[in-house]
Amino acid sequence: MPELLTVPEEKIATSKARILVIDDEPEIRESLETLLSLEGYTVDLAQNALEGERKLASRMYDLVLLDLMMPDKSGMEVLTGIRERDRDTPVFMITAYGSVEAAVKAVKLGANDYFPKPWDNEKLLIEIGRMIGAQRLQSENTYLKRALKQRYSFPNIIGKSERMLRLLELVEQVASSRSTILITGETGTGKELIAKAIHNSSARSDHAFVAVNSGSLPSELFESALFGHVKGAFTSASQNKKGSFEVANHGTIFFDEIGTVSPETQAKLLRVIQEKEFTPLGSNETIKVDVRILAATNADLRKAVDEGRFREDLYYRLNVINIALPPLRDRKEDIPALVEFFFTKYCRENEKFLDAANRSVLRFQPEAIQALMDHNWPGNVRELENVVERAVVLATEPSIPVDVFPEHLLQSTGVRVRRSDGPLPADASLYEIVADFERRIIVERLEQANWSQTEAADSLHVPLSTLNQKIKRLSIEVRRKGGEPRP
Repeated sequence: MPELLTVPEEKIATSKARILVIDDEPEIRESLETLLSLEGYTVDLAQNALEGERKLASRMYDLVLLDLMMPDKSGMEVLTGIRERDRDTPVFMITAYGSVEAAVKAVKLGANDYFPKPWDNEKLLIEIGRMIGAQRLQSENTYLKRALKQRYSFPNIIGKSERMLRLLELVEQVASSRSTILITGETGTGKELIAKAIHNSSARSDHAFVAVNSGSLPSELFESALFGHVKGAFTSASQNKKGSFEVANHGTIFFDEIGTVSPETQAKLLRVIQEKEFTPLGSNETIKVDVRILAATNADLRKAVDEGRFREDLYYRLNVINIALPPLRDRKEDIPALVEFFFTKYCRENEKFLDAANRSVLRFQPEAIQALMDHNWPGNVRELENVVERAVVLATEPSIPVDVFPEHLLQSTGVRVRRSDGPLPADASLYEIVADFERRIIVERLEQANWSQTEAADSLHVPLSTLNQKIKRLSIEVRRKGGEPRP
């Protein structure tokens, strides 16, 4: 997993932070605007309390600098109004009346700090940066807690990208409803996983989740599978059989590849959705059911409707709520987490490379991770899972090189595995060029150190363990001190 970068609070604070200055004195407004703008803040100005309140009502601010004494309304009144609507936005009071009583009253009303005129510019900037930085870190912490809650609410859906977090929020929001949902997305994006997450988060979770592959059976058998049949309904019907709708009663039925359903079956599905009843094949008895319907497709159903291949009324019945899954190429920041998840899954299945906590110890080498990030993933998460499973099976040591990848992935990312120490080809990729340069530098330092890896690591200012990993990854022939090849 990539290391998290820690950003200083002052950098967080100035990154597009917006400050509102409310003060009736033009010189004060101009002075603060100049001071804050030079520090990288975006500054809005209000010349009186009413203008300040209008600006606060129209947009969010990272911090407010508020004068205590103004002709139309006091700063205390404005502060009270702010805190009635918003408990979080930092407010600093600025006043020529620097009495202890005024400072205490302002803090009691919810001010975060208090600065008498004339203020110390350096101190003011330090406190503004600290306050905005702390507020943003607190907001980020709240966001991460929400994201972690969502991640562990749906343990088989891995993703921390903004698109996936928004999608999981939508799943959580719609799960408790009774509405029919259409899940769209390319093959391999995990549409059935989303359907199961909706079911498991709903009040129907104690009842059956029945998945139906709409394209796997011919029309006549498909209807029997859906609605069931009675004995004698057709030649091979030797006994009564419940269909998927009856099995899913009080639960959820999920139609994968809904766009492949025949026109005749489309009409019968529409009746079940509208009337909540169906008739088994060969029977005159109508069966009432309470089933929530989820459907998925990788096709453009709207286009199918326009071309007359899919009923428009059924389309609108299914598409009450649409959940569109992003392809993996549009959320590549989720790849490291997905790799870690699949590593552990397949290491457990193969009973290899596990630590004491039964988690995978496998890691891809940097070039391999880069190749994963550069690949376009036409098969989406399913393709990535296959690549990781292959890597687990072929791995002989915890650090996995790029040459375990299938040829099509290497070709798509421009990576070619070098099998010798010969010269680079004329059309060498960036990875090959960088690896070749790194290999030559390490060999040069090893030769200068008389093949002492400890001395070479010192000269390169890297830990010995890092140098050893690079030697192994770059297939450098290690020699004894003095230059003799190792046996």
